[in-house]
Amino acid sequence: MNMSKLDRLNAILGSDRALASLDDLVSLPVIRKDELLTQQAEAPPFGGTAPVGVTHIFQSPGPIYEAKIGHGDYWRFGRFLAEIGMGADDVVMNTFSYHFTPAGAMFESAARAVGAVVVPTGPGNTRQQAEVAAATGVTAYAGTPDFLQLILDRAEEDGRDLSAIKFAAVSAGPLFPHLRQAYADQGILCRQTYGTADVGMISFETATCTNGMVIDDDVIVEIVSPGTGTPVPHGEIGEVVVTVLNPAHPIIRFSVGDLSAFATDNDPSGETRPRIVGWRGRADQATKVKGMFIRPEQVSSLVDSSPDITRARVEVSSNGKGDLIEVKLESATTDTAVFEAMVHDMLKLRSTVTVVDVGSLPRDGVLVSDLRDAPT
Repeated sequence: MNMSKLDRLNAILGSDRALASLDDLVSLPVIRKDELLTQQAEAPPFGGTAPVGVTHIFQSPGPIYEAKIGHGDYWRFGRFLAEIGMGADDVVMNTFSYHFTPAGAMFESAARAVGAVVVPTGPGNTRQQAEVAAATGVTAYAGTPDFLQLILDRAEEDGRDLSAIKFAAVSAGPLFPHLRQAYADQGILCRQTYGTADVGMISFETATCTNGMVIDDDVIVEIVSPGTGTPVPHGEIGEVVVTVLNPAHPIIRFSVGDLSAFATDNDPSGETRPRIVGWRGRADQATKVKGMFIRPEQVSSLVDSSPDITRARVEVSSNGKGDLIEVKLESATTDTAVFEAMVHDMLKLRSTVTVVDVGSLPRDGVLVSDLRDAPT
């Protein structure tokens, strides 16, 4: 019998820390990358943890060190390849980097999980990529969304036939609608997945579902108010926090640093599994003003400190002579004087407080907006 995600999580946590429901995850701390960096610097390479069965160690920018456990599809991207139709008849050109970072290994193990042959080309050199793809009968591509088109263009210039390519599994960059359509016009099914080196695959498109991405079965995804561990209302944009249900290397409430939201609409394909929308920006909105940082968690704490405030947003701008700070508060109380002392205690910086109508601030996950470099 398949265990529920709650049962799997409790098996990892142990009986003394077991949760009554997944809603109780909020009682556990969120780990962010700056904390992980500190932990790993103090106790290299993994911050004092001891993953079981390590076969590879990778270094991502930071630097952050990641372990691969075992010889199978540790990062779970094979499920994505299977969902879009790739299998044992395919030859996959893997253009992700095999150097230091785990991206190449992620899609190598994914392709092997579905029985495909792998051509490990790595990034760069479009002429050689086109030559190798033609010579080896490549039927599928793995890499960033736009690099495949460069290879196809080079192949056309050189008179090489790459019409055997029918699949493109892409990540690590935006897949724009016009690019997806361009591939479709060339007979290539292009689908994207979302994941990180820290937690592996988080979500993926399927052959029929491109309206959001299906959440992987082996992770729990939360969308929280940036800088906090408090979930936002379902469907609103917030910080992506992931729990990985891998007993050999569990990861509990790790912030991947991105903004997204749960998809709330019905998918035309009939997909019923939980989905998230695509990438909506970075969650780290810390902004330095006059030598001091304004952080999103400060804004969240301001909202929590007063029942008269439903939402808040800090906007930093410049008048050409200096920085200006405006704190916008949603409230039914229109007297700004009520909030000025609270705001000053929070920021310790001179600011203007503006009370706006409840519901008027955008639900875009942004708590601190730096407008100083915005075009005028």
